[in-house]
Amino acid sequence: MGSNWDITYFKPDKPGVIFTKTEVSFAFEASTAIECGVVLYDDKGKEQRYSFSNEGRTGALYGITLKGNPVADYTYNYYDKDRIITDIYAKGIKGLEKWGDSANGIRKTYGTFPDSRFDWQKDAPLKIPLEDSILYGLNVRAFTMHKSSGVKNRGTFEGIIEKIPYLTELGITAVELMPCYEYEECMFPEKVIPASIPLQAQPFINVMSKEQVGQEAPKINCWGFQKGFYYAPKASYSASSHPEHSFKSMVRELHKNGIEVIMQFYFPQEIKQLYMLEVIKFWVKEYHIDGVRINGFHIPYRLFAEESALKDTKIWCSYLPQEELEILDDTINKNFMEDNGNYRQDMRRYLKGDEGLMNQVLHYQRRNPRKYGVVNYLADYDGFTLYDCVSYEKKHNEANGENNHDGNDVNFTWNCGTEGTSRKKSVLELRQKQIKNALTFVFLAQGIPFIFSGDEFANSRNGNNNCYCQDNESGWIHWKKTQFSEDITAYVRFLIQLRKKNHILHMKEELLGMDIDGCGYPDISYHGTKAWIPDLSYISRMIGTLLCGQYTPEKQEDFFYFAYNMHWEIHELALPKLPKDKVWVKIADTSIPFKEQQSSVCIEDENSVISVKERSIAIYQTRKPAMEVSGAKKSGKSKKLRKDG
Repeated sequence: MGSNWDITYFKPDKPGVIFTKTEVSFAFEASTAIECGVVLYDDKGKEQRYSFSNEGRTGALYGITLKGNPVADYTYNYYDKDRIITDIYAKGIKGLEKWGDSANGIRKTYGTFPDSRFDWQKDAPLKIPLEDSILYGLNVRAFTMHKSSGVKNRGTFEGIIEKIPYLTELGITAVELMPCYEYEECMFPEKVIPASIPLQAQPFINVMSKEQVGQEAPKINCWGFQKGFYYAPKASYSASSHPEHSFKSMVRELHKNGIEVIMQFYFPQEIKQLYMLEVIKFWVKEYHIDGVRINGFHIPYRLFAEESALKDTKIWCSYLPQEELEILDDTINKNFMEDNGNYRQDMRRYLKGDEGLMNQVLHYQRRNPRKYGVVNYLADYDGFTLYDCVSYEKKHNEANGENNHDGNDVNFTWNCGTEGTSRKKSVLELRQKQIKNALTFVFLAQGIPFIFSGDEFANSRNGNNNCYCQDNESGWIHWKKTQFSEDITAYVRFLIQLRKKNHILHMKEELLGMDIDGCGYPDISYHGTKAWIPDLSYISRMIGTLLCGQYTPEKQEDFFYFAYNMHWEIHELALPKLPKDKVWVKIADTSIPFKEQQSSVCIEDENSVISVKERSIAIYQTRKPAMEVSGAKKSGKSKKLRKDG
């Protein structure tokens, strides 16, 4: 086997593998100056070792080039003394192709030389501005694994392609994929890990005691927040034997339909910052991804911001350190984003009617920094689904096998009177209303809206708020339609289209609350039972928010008024006086089923006081009197206010 290769050495400046059809160059960082090199395996598993040489050494880096045979016929590993190490720079991985296949214990892994040729069909990054973005998170496997998904290739990149018509109709602009680089999803109990396990497998093993696991067979890590082979797409997420092509096809087809791809990465403590940077650059260049969501430790914010190749790449972090924000001044575009502080917790508290939150609510709904974007959501992969937020107050994680000790103990949720499933009409109606309230918070805030897949049709995980190991009916998304779920989905589509059509709902920079254009109205203002006088007291749970469309670049004429009432009693709010050529029209009300919205359109007299039902939100938009909706009715509760009101 070895006699067919011409061997030369070179002095590398960075680790990695470069290969053509008949030549491959390896650069590897070894821990020792002796007994290290490359192991090649032919298609029958026969191996041959090729030692590194000081002739090809730069510091701890060794370089060797093998030339003469079809590279694709081989797999490889490195050896360093008695250790066999799978390359963390490998562009493809063999050994993990079958999901959850742990029948023979720890699986052996090998690097491969995948064919990088692909017909991108002139694909290019979409470069959708942050303020125009609507993000949709999903787990590749859980998204389509349930039989109700109706796709042929369930749980795969191809399954996402099959769902593109649905995503397009929904109106989202980007999918955010949970980790889908290669990793070992099998988490082995300590007692079944063989003493001779090679080091290259150890990053994949979440070592747990027998008491924690409660069983001999490994649990399955569905989320992937652990070390992995960061340069290779996950083979078990591919319906073909070429996961590289599957991932690229998914990106290309999503781009054709105006949908960006944001990929989530988790980097544990020991991952080096320069390695993180190289990984992200690789995926942007090789796989045309539009952005990354980064979790982990010592994230190199400055390296990402200063890297020229990432100026157009969306970079989403859980937070941005204030001491690093000056680096964002040099960005060509506004491409960094972070979670909007404690938005999830505080807005959940406001949703269930807690006191003392009005100032935070107004801050979160308006917040839109100049240098970076903020992402708003009430539910994500971690924690309760949106439906479970209104159905459970306590976590129910017993199925995880950790005695319900895992997951957050405090979720800031309310079950609407019944813990878990219920058939009571009053409970279901309240839950439906609360879900629509939560979605309204997200889509009418100035930041970037994010929803996790399934929340748009009330998917439930049965109260499990840490579903990382539930590769089953609990963890998968159920696509079965019900009258309840269809009402939620219709309302989400309405909110997305409303946001897209009206620039004032997603401005590039933060609204100031001032009349800087001299048009007679501030860009944003707040109102109470009297116009222009909001109630921001500790016990207040209601507010009216006015947005003036004159402040959009197009000088849009429409005004919007959002009437929020999270109290359990009906309250009145005042509609501000409008210019003479406009009237207020109620276009949405979370207290009624969405299909009844159009038949309940209501035109208000100027200077009206409106009744906002308990735990509900009403949305008003201005129209010219000549554009009054056919069949609309005048409000019967109109009241004249003072002229200065």
